[in-house]
Amino acid sequence: MLTIFDSSRTRGTTRREMLRIGTSTIGGLSLASIFAAKAGAATGDGVVKDKSVVVLNLQGGPTQFETFDPKMTAPQEIRSITGEVQTAITGVTFGGTFPKLAALAEKMAVVRSYRHGISSHGPAAMHVMAGGNPTGAMMGALYARVAGLTDSVTGMPENALVTPSVVGSQYKSLYHNVGRVSQTGTLSSVYKPFDPSAGGEIIDNMRLVLKGKRLDDRRTLLHELDQLRHRFDADSVVESSNRFQQQAFDVLIRGVADAFDLSQEHPKTVASYDTGGFEPTDAVKKRNSYATQFSAVALGKQMLLARRLCEAGCGFVTVTQGGWDMHGGGKEYTMADGLSSLTPAVDKSVSAFIEDLEQRGLSDKILLVILGEFGRTPRINKNGGRDHWGNQCTLAFSGGGLKMGQVIGRSDRTGSAPATTPISSGNVLATVMHTLFNLGEVRILPGIPTDVERTITGNQPIQQLV
Repeated sequence: MLTIFDSSRTRGTTRREMLRIGTSTIGGLSLASIFAAKAGAATGDGVVKDKSVVVLNLQGGPTQFETFDPKMTAPQEIRSITGEVQTAITGVTFGGTFPKLAALAEKMAVVRSYRHGISSHGPAAMHVMAGGNPTGAMMGALYARVAGLTDSVTGMPENALVTPSVVGSQYKSLYHNVGRVSQTGTLSSVYKPFDPSAGGEIIDNMRLVLKGKRLDDRRTLLHELDQLRHRFDADSVVESSNRFQQQAFDVLIRGVADAFDLSQEHPKTVASYDTGGFEPTDAVKKRNSYATQFSAVALGKQMLLARRLCEAGCGFVTVTQGGWDMHGGGKEYTMADGLSSLTPAVDKSVSAFIEDLEQRGLSDKILLVILGEFGRTPRINKNGGRDHWGNQCTLAFSGGGLKMGQVIGRSDRTGSAPATTPISSGNVLATVMHTLFNLGEVRILPGIPTDVERTITGNQPIQQLV
C-alpha cells in the first residue's frame, strides 16, 4: 500500500495530506502501464455483467465426507468422522461441524458428482483453478483478459488474490501456495491476480513525502511515483502515454485502497466473520508439526475483504486457506486435528459471508464457489487420515443469481465416484463465465484471441444452476 505524505505538516492528517493507494503497482508495473495493458484488452458494451465471483480455495484437498457429503449409511471406516447435521433442505445433511451452513442450505447449491480424476497436488490445483481449459490460465486471468485489468470506474484490479498475509502481517506464517492458484498459462503474465502481499516489505513500506504544493502538481507526483517504482524494479521498461498517466493519477485520488481497510467495517460485522478463536489447541500443536501454519484464524477477515473488493469493483477474487491435506501418521496432520479447527472456521466465515451479502442486497451480484484441488479417499487410512482422491471432489456454490437450495448429482454408496452424470471442471468454468459475461457478446467481440473466446464460451454450465 503506497502512502503519500504532505511534509509541510507535522501533526494530523487530511485526505489531501495522506493518500493511501493499494493499486499503485501490480507485478512491478506502474499504474500507467496497467491502463495501457487494459487498453489492449478487448472490451465492449454489454459484455461484462455487473457481477463478481469469489472462489474459496481450500488448499490441500478438502474432504467431501466431512463437508457436504457425510455418507453416514456407509461403513464406519468411510463415513464422516464428524457425523452429520440436518440442513434446511429436507433429507439433506452436511458434515457435523457445519451447523451454520446447514441452516443456510437453501441459499447454497452443493454438487456431489464433481470429478476430474487428478490426484497430484500441483496439476490438480491448477486444473481446478483453470476449469480444465486448454490455455492453462486460471479463471480470473481469463476474466481479466476480456474485462480488462482494472475496473473502469474505481480502478480496482479485476483479478485479485487474498492470502492470509493480505489481511495482516501477523498471518504471514500461515500456509498459502500462490503458484497453484494464479497461473496465466498461455496468456500474458500481466493477467496474474493482484496479490497485495507479493511485495512484502516493499509494498508495505512504499511511501512518498512531498510538500503540499508539489502534491497538487500532477506531473511532479507521477514523476515521483515513477522514480519510486524504478527503485524496486530498475530493469522494468514501461511504455505509456500522457493519456494513461492521466488515468493513473485519476485512480490515485479515488481512494480505492479504502477497500483493503477492514477497520472501516462496523465492529459487529467484523465480529460476525471473526475466526480468531479457531486456533488449534496446544495439544494439537505439540504433537503436530503442521498445526500452527494450517490455522484458519485469518479466514474470516479474508472473506470479509473479498466482499469489500467485490463492492469496490473487483470481478474475480480468490481466497486461499490451507491445511486440508490430512493424511495422518506420526507428526502429520490427522483428520481429527485438522477438522477440529478448519471446518468450524469455514462454517462461521462462509455463513457470515452469505448472510452479509443477503443483508446488503448483494446475493445475486456475487457468486461464491467453494472447492479445492481434489477430494479425499473414501476409507480412513491406518494413520487417521484420508489420502488424495480426484474421482470425487468437494464443490459448492452460493449466490450469483443462480438456482440455490439444491443438491446436484449423487455420489456412489461409498463416496468414491459420481453415481450420476459427472460434473466436470469445464462445467464449473462455464458456470463462472456464464455468471460474469453475456456470452453471446463475447463471441462477437473483436480483439479476443480465438482460443480465449472458445475457452470462455465453449463449455456447458451446470444446467441445474442456470
